[in-house]
Amino acid sequence: MRFFETLKNIWTIEELRKRLLITALLVLIYRLGCYVVLPGISPADLDALSNFTNKSGLMQLLDMFSGGAFSQASIFALGIMPYITASIVIQLLGMVLPSFQKMQREGESGHQKLNQYTRYLTVFILVLQGPAYLYNLQMQVSAAGAASSMTVWTVAYLTVILAAGSMFIMWLGERITDRGIGNGISFIILVGIIARLPNALIYEFTSRMPGATGSQGGLIMFVVEIILLFAVTVGAVLLVQGTRKVPVQYAKRIVGNRQYGGARQYIPLKVNAAGVMPIIFAQAIMFIPITLAGFGANESTGGFVAAFSDINGFWYNAVYFIMIVAFTYFYTAITVRPMDIAENLKRNNGFIPGVKPGKKTAEYLDSVLSRITLPGSLFLGIVAVLPAFARFFGVSQNFAQFFGGTSLLILVGVVLDTLQQIESHLMMHHYDGLMKDGKIKGRTTGSAY
Repeated sequence: MRFFETLKNIWTIEELRKRLLITALLVLIYRLGCYVVLPGISPADLDALSNFTNKSGLMQLLDMFSGGAFSQASIFALGIMPYITASIVIQLLGMVLPSFQKMQREGESGHQKLNQYTRYLTVFILVLQGPAYLYNLQMQVSAAGAASSMTVWTVAYLTVILAAGSMFIMWLGERITDRGIGNGISFIILVGIIARLPNALIYEFTSRMPGATGSQGGLIMFVVEIILLFAVTVGAVLLVQGTRKVPVQYAKRIVGNRQYGGARQYIPLKVNAAGVMPIIFAQAIMFIPITLAGFGANESTGGFVAAFSDINGFWYNAVYFIMIVAFTYFYTAITVRPMDIAENLKRNNGFIPGVKPGKKTAEYLDSVLSRITLPGSLFLGIVAVLPAFARFFGVSQNFAQFFGGTSLLILVGVVLDTLQQIESHLMMHHYDGLMKDGKIKGRTTGSAY
């Protein structure tokens, strides 16, 4: 009954109702666009590309991030990942170039400049990825025995269409952020992941049925997989929500005849302050080798490209794990600033018991943050590479992608973030929240998307 009462409350709030409807409409537009095929592409071409993505784990991953648009040769085939890659580069430049650091400190005007540079870089990446994608499509179609010929002009105008499609997805994400619910870019990635889940679950169930080709373990194994998936999901939720509280004492202040302060409060430092962004960052970087190879790694491809095209291989997962740990520290450093926290405490007559205000407080907070980030980053990396272990124990490639890894962490993080925003709207209008204690902790950490 409480659940239905909450749904009624959500529909009662006009602003929240409008935001949910706008979000649903924009998501519907995105999903319809995923099935709009590029001009000149025949059904035989789509079958050839679909067969290739089903054989290649990395291609399946790309297809998942694009919501199936990659294998459909859609106008949205390149998805949102080029924009995320551009965002990573701009944020890295903000760490090393003084001019970009200055723009970061200029407030809204500087933020707009950085967004403009990010868009320019996104277009540049799309211009590189578009021909690579089209070359891969032509190569796979030819390998399947179908006639396929793309002239230079054909590649040029199809690249423009692909670039425009990705930029339109970016625009949809920004509109969801401004007028809908949740973080738009992350929400679009979430929609693409959820769109692949039903088929993956059905395929895994049928493959475990007695009599199915290659069936191992039967339905008992399928039940075990679901239980383990649930356990990993709970662990991911705990990872996103985990905090370490640092006690803060505020000095007593007397204003007029009333006394304020004096009570002990806490600074909640998150075990994983970076949320799922290290996963997205690392995954975007891991796509670079296959992009440079023209999405065309195959059995004859060897060396570096082959090693980093096998998402179940040792080198891919080892580098992926290390990058996640590194990006966790990097993103924590740019989103949680101990010096700023220390200055705010000092201005409000606050202090950590036993620690001097100012620089010493910043150093103390930095040391605490470093200690709690280490286990958080390691666990994040372990969860990210779990699909490779799932594949080792016979889980199908489609379902293994949800067995931890990028899919699960993004799904958990974005869902919690969206529920937190709905919770805030409900509490603002004096309604009961989605949870009885009203304490949903999202992953929001000041992320750009």
